[in-house]
Amino acid sequence: MGSSDAGSAVSQSQKQYGVTKPISTAGPTLADLRRTADLQKFLVDAGLYESKEEAERREEVLGQLDRIVKFWVKELTSRRGYTDQMVKAANAIIFTFGSYRLGVHGPGADIDTLCVGPSYVNREEDFFIVLHDILAEMEEVTELQPVPDAHVPVMKFKFNGISIDLLYASISLLVIPEDLDISHGSVLHDVDEPTVEALMAAGWLTRSFGLFPMPRCLKLWAKQRGVYSNVTGFLGGVNLALLVARICQLYPNALPSMLISRFFRVYTQWRWPNPVMLCPIEEDEVGFPVWDPRKNPRDRTHLMPIITPAYPCMNSSYNVSTSTLRVMKDQFQFGNEICEEIELNKASWSALFEHYPFFEAYKNYLQVDIVASDDDELRIWKGWVESRLRQFTLMIERDTCGMLQCHPYPNEYSDRSRHHPHCAFFMGLQRKQGFRVQEGQQFDIRGTVDEFKHSVNMYMFWNPGMEIRVSHVHRKQIPPYIFPEGCRQSLSTRQIAVQNSGFLERRLKRKMGVEENDPRPSNEKRASTSPVRLKLSSPEASCDSFCLKAEAQCGIQSASSSPVWQTATVSAALDGSGDRSMLGMPGFLDGQVRSIEAINVANVNLQHLRYECSAAVRHVQDMEEGLSRGKLGSIGLAARVPSGG
Repeated sequence: MGSSDAGSAVSQSQKQYGVTKPISTAGPTLADLRRTADLQKFLVDAGLYESKEEAERREEVLGQLDRIVKFWVKELTSRRGYTDQMVKAANAIIFTFGSYRLGVHGPGADIDTLCVGPSYVNREEDFFIVLHDILAEMEEVTELQPVPDAHVPVMKFKFNGISIDLLYASISLLVIPEDLDISHGSVLHDVDEPTVEALMAAGWLTRSFGLFPMPRCLKLWAKQRGVYSNVTGFLGGVNLALLVARICQLYPNALPSMLISRFFRVYTQWRWPNPVMLCPIEEDEVGFPVWDPRKNPRDRTHLMPIITPAYPCMNSSYNVSTSTLRVMKDQFQFGNEICEEIELNKASWSALFEHYPFFEAYKNYLQVDIVASDDDELRIWKGWVESRLRQFTLMIERDTCGMLQCHPYPNEYSDRSRHHPHCAFFMGLQRKQGFRVQEGQQFDIRGTVDEFKHSVNMYMFWNPGMEIRVSHVHRKQIPPYIFPEGCRQSLSTRQIAVQNSGFLERRLKRKMGVEENDPRPSNEKRASTSPVRLKLSSPEASCDSFCLKAEAQCGIQSASSSPVWQTATVSAALDGSGDRSMLGMPGFLDGQVRSIEAINVANVNLQHLRYECSAAVRHVQDMEEGLSRGKLGSIGLAARVPSGG
């Protein structure tokens, strides 16, 4: 009996989930059970679980939608002269995906759906015109918004108050069987790229569904911290699901409280652009391109690859830019800090979900105002402008050689006092850390703003009354309608400086192994790190001026430079319990996953930590200098944009 138990334990320890072995197969402790119960109570109190009545209403809506698309296909089949037998067999199927399919949606969340139809029912006319008109005539349908020019064309609407995002895929079958398996590669024969994207969005869940219990709290965390929006270059539901799935593979026996903690620990240390993968990338005779930086030059520019597991394997986070990746890294670090405090019983779960103080975080902002003649026009116009904000971020990075960092905030705000329907988006601006400028030097991005506005105004469905205005505002000029109370409830300058420096100080102490009661004075620490910063600072940090040609060249060089995955070996690190984890995952490049000794990783990490610590200390010094001048945050940045847009 004892021999059998030992064999079972060995078998479990050797079992591999995904592309590497688990970091730890340890089960939960009593502390994990208690923290998980506390987390569950917090989620219930926060209202993240929908009522039984709402869940039943969602099921009813999906049933009605399924009947509508079946009627739609039969009607088209009859119109086109097919036989009565063919009309009777004509069919379409509704699949769900995203947070609803994963079972982690909350009250009021939309339902991501995919309609799969036969080969003779097309997207351009039959879906966006015929089906659109059928839905438009129904009293149950409101806020109907077709988006045919999106990367994955979609129709958005509300059905009996339930928000629906409906995609369409026409596959090479005359009759769609009710038991269709959309994860099978055969459905991809003779289909166009948007169909592949739509099938891939829903298909991978049929393969990995049930593999992991995705904690819905991470979606709440991403929303609260301003990093939940795939369209603006942050994380979407699919991205979060894949990231969490990888953590569940690395910790297969962990409870949600430990999974959340390890989520932040692992991705704080992850060496992007090493990809996150749940399984090896598959090749197939169908011939669709898969994510492979060796063959596809565009894939080499991806900064945060999160690879879908179903064929064709693609990067689900291609929208991420340099600026948005920086913001997400900061938020991963924030989450890691809080989870460490929770494990030490020094903080509660509510601290992890504190609202990000975006309008206190920067001194300079870009305000993008959008107006239209009525609410329906504004909804369409706003969706288009929002989809272009990611390009605006890339334009700013390009035209300033990456020295001006841009933080697009995914939340929208509305000024109800205006005569016409209005909404606004905001983007935080700051110069790159470690980049020195001369006194009074400014970034002139007027040309960038004009280019962005021109691209937005090329919208094919533009109507008179649709207007956009971009203006530069300082922190104190943020309009009052942004704040729930109608006025700013801001922290004092001293409070902000103390909070920021305290966060950086704790971060440095943990990374450098300095105890809280270290008797050495703080100025001695600065003296020991600042020379390293000067030595490791990049050549670009000494630039004093910009010109468009030089900026364009810098952008090209940055985009074509060799990414980490091309040169780095697989990174190994030590988990808190002493287990070795595989954080970088380029093993698919040579067909096997290789590990290196922890001491070698420590040597590599030391160089990175020295630079990061030095930059952080310099940032604290800059704030202290700003306090002494009474100009906290004034670090040589001024974005000039025309006041009238």
